[in-house]
Amino acid sequence: MRIIQVEQGSPEWHAARCGVPSASNFDMIVTTKGEPSKQAQKYLYRLAGEIVSGNSEETYQNGAMQRGRELEAEARKLYEFMTGLTVAQVGFCIADGDFAYGCSPDSLVGDDGGLEIKCPTMPVHVGYVLDNVLPTDYIQQVQGNLLVTGRKWWDFLSYYPGIKPLLIRVKPDKKFQAILKAELERFCVELKQITERIRQ
Repeated sequence: MRIIQVEQGSPEWHAARCGVPSASNFDMIVTTKGEPSKQAQKYLYRLAGEIVSGNSEETYQNGAMQRGRELEAEARKLYEFMTGLTVAQVGFCIADGDFAYGCSPDSLVGDDGGLEIKCPTMPVHVGYVLDNVLPTDYIQQVQGNLLVTGRKWWDFLSYYPGIKPLLIRVKPDKKFQAILKAELERFCVELKQITERIRQ
């Protein structure tokens, strides 16, 4: 993978991601069952528009997103304390190969791992803790992070102050990743075609 070392959330980060399929949106390309998502066309059109205009539409932040960003550093420190591992913050990672898709890890861990941090509302976090599995909403993102980076494992941390955290280690699901990779490559080909058409 190639790492573009910029601060996440900065104008440079938005520029790096502009028009590039990113793991946080891989659920718009493929479902958890490995089927093409019905949201793919809308996502295609958005990315094609970003490429041609040079403007990213992902600058919006609601209150929950802002709160999550504020708690993320706290959660990262807790993760280091819980695991004894040291994390590294990076900007945007782009997969090796002929097709441009990427991810913005919350952290890379050593040479083999990564970390996805979520700081949801209290009832959502309690539900995650009780279920004690990787929440379904983040399967595509976490498997996508693993696919892009080639890492051996990815830790998922859900954090809410005053309530025990949820920490789940996820390994690559080779079958799902093969489907995801094929859908991403097909998506990238179609994205290039659409971009060329709207540039004419």
